Amino acid sequence: MTGLSRAGRKRLTAAVTLETSKEAGQVEKAAQTSLLPRSKRSARFWWASIIQGSGATALTALIVLPNIQPSLAQVMTNGGSAGEWLALGYVLYVTIGVLAVGLTALFYHHLEVAMNKPVRGFANYLAGLHLILMNVGVAAVCGILIYGGYFGGAEMLPTSGGGLELAKAVRLLDGLVAPASYALVVAAIGVLCGGLCFLATYLQK
Repeated sequence: MTGLSRAGRKRLTAAVTLETSKEAGQVEKAAQTSLLPRSKRSARFWWASIIQGSGATALTALIVLPNIQPSLAQVMTNGGSAGEWLALGYVLYVTIGVLAVGLTALFYHHLEVAMNKPVRGFANYLAGLHLILMNVGVAAVCGILIYGGYFGGAEMLPTSGGGLELAKAVRLLDGLVAPASYALVVAAIGVLCGGLCFLATYLQK
């Protein structure tokens, strides 16, 4: 440094300062990239999927337990059309209540984090309705199908399997058609709110 002129020292100092600033900017950019913002809506749907998955796991355990008479598996296979209600309720609960809710969490993450489109304003209320109505509606309609399928199917079993009265099973299932339809409408409204939320957030500036 002693052998450099004053102008040379100034140029060297400016070059070092510039290089330091570039390195600091790169470090800050890397930190921002590694610490991506979180999506609250995505986290909420993940938790909902985990809770629904716990319910599906418990239901699966009930299907394979041998000490329930008549067993759920027996009703599914030999319970006639009511047994089909039980099987349908179980399949829908796993595919929609668990998998579709988890997939919805990925949509919210992509929207808010990857696309940097935060949900705000009125869309925030739509997201809340999406979360509540979809999960409650799906759980309700699947629960009704499983309940009616099991008890109705148990009545449709052959007498040796514990079945008693076909007419009783028909009355039970007839009484559950309307509640299942209402629950399905609730779930559909929730999904519609979610679609409107995505659209409104995507189009916002």
